[in-house]
Amino acid sequence: MDGHDRWTNQKMPLASQSLAYFVIPSISRLLLISFCCSAIAARAAVVSVEVLQRTEDDKTGYEQITGKLHFAIDPKLPGNAVIADVGLAPTNASGKVSFVADLRLWKPKDAARSNGAAWVEIPNRGGRASLSAALMAQGFTMLNVGWEFDVPAKPDALRIEVPRARNKDGSAIRGVVSAQFTPDKPTEEQTISDLADYPPVDLDGPDSKLIVRTRAAWPGGSEIPRTQWSWKNQRLHLEGGFAPGKTYEIFYLSEAPPVAGLGYAAIRDAVSWLKYDATSLAPVKHAYAFGASQCGRMLRDFVYLGFDTDEQDRLALDGVMAHIAGAGRLVLNERWATPRSLASYYTASYPFADTAQRDPVSGHSEGILENPRVKQAPKIFYTNTATEYWGGGRVAALTHTNVAGTQDIAFPANVRSYFLAGTSHGPAPFPPTAQASGAPLADPINANATVNALRTAMHRWVSEGVEPPPSVYPKLADGTLTPVADIHYPKVPGIAAPNAVQAGGRVRDPLWPDGAGEGTALPLLVPQVDADGNDLGGIRMPDLAVPLGTAAGWVFRPPSMGSPDTLVMLRGAWTPFAATKTQREKTGDPRLSLEERYASKDEFMTKVSAVIQQLIERRLMLESDREPQMKQASERWDWVSKRAGE
Repeated sequence: MDGHDRWTNQKMPLASQSLAYFVIPSISRLLLISFCCSAIAARAAVVSVEVLQRTEDDKTGYEQITGKLHFAIDPKLPGNAVIADVGLAPTNASGKVSFVADLRLWKPKDAARSNGAAWVEIPNRGGRASLSAALMAQGFTMLNVGWEFDVPAKPDALRIEVPRARNKDGSAIRGVVSAQFTPDKPTEEQTISDLADYPPVDLDGPDSKLIVRTRAAWPGGSEIPRTQWSWKNQRLHLEGGFAPGKTYEIFYLSEAPPVAGLGYAAIRDAVSWLKYDATSLAPVKHAYAFGASQCGRMLRDFVYLGFDTDEQDRLALDGVMAHIAGAGRLVLNERWATPRSLASYYTASYPFADTAQRDPVSGHSEGILENPRVKQAPKIFYTNTATEYWGGGRVAALTHTNVAGTQDIAFPANVRSYFLAGTSHGPAPFPPTAQASGAPLADPINANATVNALRTAMHRWVSEGVEPPPSVYPKLADGTLTPVADIHYPKVPGIAAPNAVQAGGRVRDPLWPDGAGEGTALPLLVPQVDADGNDLGGIRMPDLAVPLGTAAGWVFRPPSMGSPDTLVMLRGAWTPFAATKTQREKTGDPRLSLEERYASKDEFMTKVSAVIQQLIERRLMLESDREPQMKQASERWDWVSKRAGE
């Protein structure tokens, strides 16, 4: 019996538990340590709530509650049986699988201020999200729940404690684990944090290998002799050092895999507890999840695996916003999962689209929403930048084309998709800087105003039935989506032509024994561009609609980082226009200069104002964003004009 089981067995029976706590005064908060759980339904997956701290914020009128949620699920229920290795997890006296997740809630202190809805902010690698002032003003509750077992334990991290699987006879399960990395500079040692939860069993055994390859997007490579590398405390040492730009992958034997997929159940059952349970600390009628990048991929997998229906066949999440996830899903619901990894070129497995599409490679036919596990589906927003179309095998176009990438397909009625043109995986701060000497500036175009406006649209769609803005994304039919070989990218100074970029291969889908076409080359379809090299077919923020330069959601690695024909993971580029026609002609720049585009700053600002108004009318920006957007445009004009004139 491990420590978690011992702690659970020492708790009082549920029928006898009551809210008991100690109140300790301090300057700015009340500290409550409690076991609070009474009259929880027999089949409820949340069996107890442990409140560790309450903090009041007089400025916002919100209260923060931190603690832990204790779960017990029936591994035999169909909705739980999909969890990898759940049948090999230890069970309690009732035959349930127990686990514990960190909890964080923000709610209005005055219940009358609540709008009856919660945003479930999926923590990225244990990070804590906070509600924006705009969402607080609307009275939303916020819920954070730990779902990743491999988040390092520290006071400010949100994580989950899950049991380890064992063979039916009680013996340890063993298997080979692996992790890869691509250094950006020469180094002799590399920390491999992705494998921190998988200590090696026999480091000198035949399963221990170190592979090096020149193409990050594809597996394989050559093996480095065992005598040349060593491993200690997650640090990998290589005689002669690691070469920048090359990709290395280490393999070794480990044992006792965690039942990682319980992280999905934690999100599902925490939401159901919040919405339906009499013991909920912040009762709400509706709940929407927001997840960015890794967390957006998690939400796509959450829906695909059928976790939006709880153990009592109730809808958990009413709405899902999967942000910057592309067609990717997560490496979580499988043995030897490594969800904390960057997952370079290891995100996209069949199926890619929501509707069932026959796969010409494997012969299977299913979709993210159209498969036997999905009993009911939430309303969904997909928001993607150019990076998710271009980089890291995220192939966002396959969410709205057939599997071969040769034909457009429609989204289901409960789904909207929005392409944020000219943006990258995360906007660079302004003024932007280059990653290395001679490299382009990072892409500073920020679409957060649109993403925030869509949060309001999601709430109104669920709670009032108000249709959200129509989907906006590039299509093959109108030429705004194209195979990468056919992109008409102009000869922007300092930017190489991207027509030969590859997406890599499919990842194995662990639900299909044959892997569903694992390793098959992914088609790479990207947004077509205009004469400046700026994306077509998407929502254009003022920075792109009234441009001061060319923005791209991709950028090649600079020579100093090695592999200059490979893209930098999840990074974009921005190349400002020249100030004058004379300057651009000296460099061979085909793009019009600032003086050829705008008669004055006033003309530029007038055009920006018109774009902002259009976005507000389309409900893709809020009225409160008008002034900040105008201020930003003014500051960027001044910076670009000064820089271009130097």
